[in-house]
Amino acid sequence: MLIGYTRVSTADQNPDHQTDALARAGVDPANIYLDHASGAKASRPELDKALASANRAGDQLVITRLDRLGRSVLHLVTLGADLRERGVGLRVLEQGIDTTTAEGRAMFGMLSVLAELQRELIIANTRDGLAAARARGRTGGRRPKLTPDQANHAQQLYDAGDHTVQRIADLLQVPRSTIYGHLNKTSIGRRPTAGTS
Repeated sequence: MLIGYTRVSTADQNPDHQTDALARAGVDPANIYLDHASGAKASRPELDKALASANRAGDQLVITRLDRLGRSVLHLVTLGADLRERGVGLRVLEQGIDTTTAEGRAMFGMLSVLAELQRELIIANTRDGLAAARARGRTGGRRPKLTPDQANHAQQLYDAGDHTVQRIADLLQVPRSTIYGHLNKTSIGRRPTAGTS
């Protein structure tokens, strides 16, 4: 029996190209399992179900690409060994791997190593980029909606007690939550004169 497995990283991503490819390869749509999870995530319930369904010698687990299946080289190698022990084959459509053949097993091992290398390079490049940005004084996240001068002005208006937070927000043409985000947290609710905030 052919068992299909697909994975997308977020709910916004569309798995149709994967399920269509599996159907063209002969997998019954009722036997296709789909996870919405990051590749690095340990918990993938639909993968567990797919692996449990491929429980007889001669069954085949069919995926479109190796990166849809494994979290790491170790995970892929362990998974491949487990399937082999149970007599279950693994077909990777886009990479032409079929572990029921000696060539397919060799290719699976090589691609597993390359997939992990690529993932580690992406992580390293991201870290390097963030470190370089921090060294130049840039931090992650959105830019503040108020300039430092505007934030100081908002604080002065608030501390004077003559303006509500909504009025200050209207003057600076930003949402009220932006004003609260820039106010000195120790002064909120402790203005010198009574006023509605």
